[in-house]
Amino acid sequence: MINYKIAITGVVQGVGFRPFVYNLALKYNIKGWVNNDEKGVNILLYAKEENIEKFINELKINPPVLAKINSMNIEKITDKKEQKNYKNFEIIQSINSNNKSTIISPDIAICDDCLKDINDNSNFRYNYALTNCTNCGPRYSIIKTVPYDRINTSMGKFELCENCNKEYINPTNKRYHAQAIACEVCGPQINLYNKYNILIESNINAIEKAAQLINEGFTLAIKGMGGFHIVCDSKNDKIIEKLRLNKNRPNKPFAIMFKDINSVNSYTNISNKEKEVLLSKEKPIVLVNKKEGFQLSKYIAPNINQIGCFIAYTPLHHLLFRYLNNPIIATSANLKAEPIIRTKDEILDKLNNIVDFILDFNRDIINTCDDSVIQIVANNIVKIRNARGYAPSLIKLEKSIKKNILALGANQKSTISIAFENNLILSPYIADLNSIESLEYFERTINTFKKFYDFEPEIIVCDKHPNYESTKFALKLKEQNPNLELIQIQHHYAHILSCMAEYNLKKDVLGIAFDGTGYGDDGNIWGGEFFIANTKEYKRVNHLKYFRLLGAQIAVKEPKRIALSLLFDNFTIDEILLMNIKCVKAFNSNEIQMFYKMWQKGLNAPFTSSIGRLFDAVASFADILQTQSYEAETGLLIQQYYDETIIEHYSYKIIDEQIDISNMIKEIILDSNKKLICSKFINMLVQIILELSDIYKNLPVVLSGGVFQNRVLLKILIEKFHKQGREFYFSKDVPLNDEGISVGQIYHKI
Repeated sequence: MINYKIAITGVVQGVGFRPFVYNLALKYNIKGWVNNDEKGVNILLYAKEENIEKFINELKINPPVLAKINSMNIEKITDKKEQKNYKNFEIIQSINSNNKSTIISPDIAICDDCLKDINDNSNFRYNYALTNCTNCGPRYSIIKTVPYDRINTSMGKFELCENCNKEYINPTNKRYHAQAIACEVCGPQINLYNKYNILIESNINAIEKAAQLINEGFTLAIKGMGGFHIVCDSKNDKIIEKLRLNKNRPNKPFAIMFKDINSVNSYTNISNKEKEVLLSKEKPIVLVNKKEGFQLSKYIAPNINQIGCFIAYTPLHHLLFRYLNNPIIATSANLKAEPIIRTKDEILDKLNNIVDFILDFNRDIINTCDDSVIQIVANNIVKIRNARGYAPSLIKLEKSIKKNILALGANQKSTISIAFENNLILSPYIADLNSIESLEYFERTINTFKKFYDFEPEIIVCDKHPNYESTKFALKLKEQNPNLELIQIQHHYAHILSCMAEYNLKKDVLGIAFDGTGYGDDGNIWGGEFFIANTKEYKRVNHLKYFRLLGAQIAVKEPKRIALSLLFDNFTIDEILLMNIKCVKAFNSNEIQMFYKMWQKGLNAPFTSSIGRLFDAVASFADILQTQSYEAETGLLIQQYYDETIIEHYSYKIIDEQIDISNMIKEIILDSNKKLICSKFINMLVQIILELSDIYKNLPVVLSGGVFQNRVLLKILIEKFHKQGREFYFSKDVPLNDEGISVGQIYHKI
């Protein structure tokens, strides 16, 4: 009989790790103990060596479902003075210390076992809408600090009843120390209110009544795991039109929640990979293709053949679907540019003109967390939004760092990242930092992560853009604490670094960053960049030739302005006035003359090299869209019109480290077929990337930036690079868009 000591780090708290170890020890006749501390899980084993070896092997190969082991330090105790005999195996009390480094687990969708419990009328959790266990339920959204014990969560105020307590203290039970467990007797209650804050019904009656109201054509706010959804019937054209009007959301697609995978199959064409992700423990929103003759409302995702769909992921949702006639719209409850709402009072205050009723429960959401959004490209998971189920996200560093780093990300699709020891942790998606509410949430998220890990930054990293709120916040922190080291990283370089961080790349790469906007080193707006880069430095080796944005930020909303600007670059004003194309006809002659003066003098018309803005111009030339109602609408529509049978591409030239698209503009005005224009444009981008990549054959290619979320473009590049046998990378765990910027900012300092 010998002793072994094991220390495990990673996502190992709130995931049933200790009871798993306990039952594994019983299986192999091992004595000793297991506990949590603020670094992870500690195990002391006393048994025959062959039994301990079997124990360790199974722990490595088959850990708990939700656990993510980052390190397992195994030490055989050979000093006889340190060896101890044990008579049984115990789970002992958590140890507190001043060094917090246990990784917080994301919220996880309800598991099959809990689903059976709420549908089993002989179980005391029958119909209980907040049922969970060690393998599912809220984590990040309810935790105040670590260690993950009930007292440190929003469940601390709910004292367990006798039935729940029996499960909670039994190491062989699936709810052993599942901190959010409760039942209708001792736990949070479900309540239905009208828009005047009058209580209508409670518990299962409230859920049944809520479903009835949805079926009748009312709009409800329903509390989810990390915030509220606005919910209505997905087949009711009239109510969806009204929702669009009240929410000032004319075209942006709504996500649809389905009862189960069979229901998803009825309305969409899903691949095996999409089905796998829809059914995963994370249950994200997945972008999939509509079936021909799509049977839900035409107002759900106007003009595009994709919808975002997800499967009910909380017990409350599943109980609701017992009584619903159809799938439901389930879109984030928020105002434009604000984070998702987490309280009933805020719903009443801000969305009173949108929702008729509110389905609430009195388990507080401590940390809001939106739904994750995923798309599948060439059988690869690509994250559009990294949140519930996946975040907080951990990247394990090769070695420990000496100073704590806080990275503040970009302005749109805000996230923060922190790094300490050998951990790099990415927060869930926050919001665009364009409102007081989103700025408050941004600061609250920073404080939350500081509290989780007793984290005080010694280095602050931010973007170079002087008008980003995240940059202003960094400068304010530096002013308050002059000892902080402040570093500003160029936006597109940070994009490349974010992908390098995911794959732990340190060598030189050819980084290709295509997006909508980012502050360039020369003060212009970049977005079509080719870099030779490593973790310490970068050199811009090529970029899209600059063109002007007429009206600056307004041009982002009006693609016709960008198309007109590109015409000014290539034709005389007289030639343009005679053109019979839609992007010219969208203006009167006086407007064109005025914009021409703006273009000539550079008045409120900054230069850009943005591929994202080039997408806007092409949508205008193709007369797909002259005015844009939501971000990347042009990209989605161009993707929609792509025809893979068209192999031609528009002409371009690479001159003096610039990509000159003058020939493309001269050619595009001669084409009128939407499919032809969109296909030749995307094919041109592919050709540009392949040609420039070929110049740097010795370097791996790294693709990053929001433009590469265009699944047609990315799919073609994946296929082409695979065919070439080329080493290339694109982000999968870290979003390609600006959510990944904070990760890249940190990786520069690792």
